[in-house]
Amino acid sequence: MPFHTHTLANGLQILGETNDSALSVAVGFFVRTGARDEVDGESGVSHFLEHMVFKGTERRTAWDVNRDFDRIGADNNAFTSEENTVFHATVLPEYLPDAVDILADMLRPALRKDDFDTEKGVIQDEIVRYEVQPGWAAYDNSKRIFFGKHTLGQSILGTKESIAVLTRDQMYDYFRRRYVAPNILVVAAGRFDWPNFVQLIDRQCGKWESGSVGRKLVGEAKGAGGLHVLTRPKVMQEYVMMWAPAPTADSPGRYPAHILTTALGDYTGSRLFWALVDPGLADSADMGFYEYEGAGAYIASYSCQPEVAQENRSRVLEVLTDVQKNNITTEELQLARTKLASREVRGSERTFRRMLGMGRDWTYLHQYRTLDDELAAIDAVTLDSVREVLDRYPLDHLTTVALGPLETL
Repeated sequence: MPFHTHTLANGLQILGETNDSALSVAVGFFVRTGARDEVDGESGVSHFLEHMVFKGTERRTAWDVNRDFDRIGADNNAFTSEENTVFHATVLPEYLPDAVDILADMLRPALRKDDFDTEKGVIQDEIVRYEVQPGWAAYDNSKRIFFGKHTLGQSILGTKESIAVLTRDQMYDYFRRRYVAPNILVVAAGRFDWPNFVQLIDRQCGKWESGSVGRKLVGEAKGAGGLHVLTRPKVMQEYVMMWAPAPTADSPGRYPAHILTTALGDYTGSRLFWALVDPGLADSADMGFYEYEGAGAYIASYSCQPEVAQENRSRVLEVLTDVQKNNITTEELQLARTKLASREVRGSERTFRRMLGMGRDWTYLHQYRTLDDELAAIDAVTLDSVREVLDRYPLDHLTTVALGPLETL
């Protein structure tokens, strides 16, 4: 499928992968900013701003934004992470100009003070809803403890207190710093005409402000280490998360790391599944690989009844220790390859997933990668390359955080 790229005079980058056999087109605006880019006094502003982008512009009210998406049958949404804020829509090809018009307009929000004050309550309610979800609370607290003073430890949602004192002017200052044209990537995948798409983006975004881009304090995280028990008497189960340093988003080691965590902690047919979930010792047990700019992390986690939490921790440690010493097996390697390849192929058939993948690859690798590139990289993982990753990022320097009714673990 043909790949295209263009950069506007103001520095905004445009990517496209055209597919004449597709029946839809997905478009996304990737703003390279997130929780780790917030300075003191701004905690939660990236996510709050994502909400405010939907509250209207000089041309549209919040009602208009929703109505205009609805009129073209768009599947649209947005999300904020530690490093990116992404606004996207998937539509029938004939409605691509409308989708671009809406998204580009949204990306220059009015940031009305009345809307800001109203949305504060919405954000604070969302924070409370997440805080009472034990799984989320365990993740957010363990991430903060693992990363410590590293910027990746900063909360995406912020706190009720940080949102309460945040001002509209602070948000506007953050917007002016981070939503500049060179810090934005526009990606489209599916059935569309590339020259017309470039003209659309130039017409809508060509006059956006330019500015400096970049990110401070980019580096690996060593992890705090140790065992940290967060007692929550009203929580019925114990939620345990074990973090360890892992390869970065641009490291060749990311493919062996994905193979490793698939073999160890995939939701079915992995070592942790067979050790804890299948025998009924835990409700869930998995392991994932999280990759960021300049840093990475493994997370092994499980949830279970409090009385078996310590026993399960020992089982997880036995699994990790054995793999650290003996590596995964040839059979596990092949099974993990098959699972990852299958997910890549199935995902590539959706224009939305293809658009997200292209945006991620360009953001972190500064390159375009085809499905064949991904499949070849997965197939190239060997036991030796997994061993190299285990040696470079051993599984024995763990930061363990338990959240639940227990006082000790």
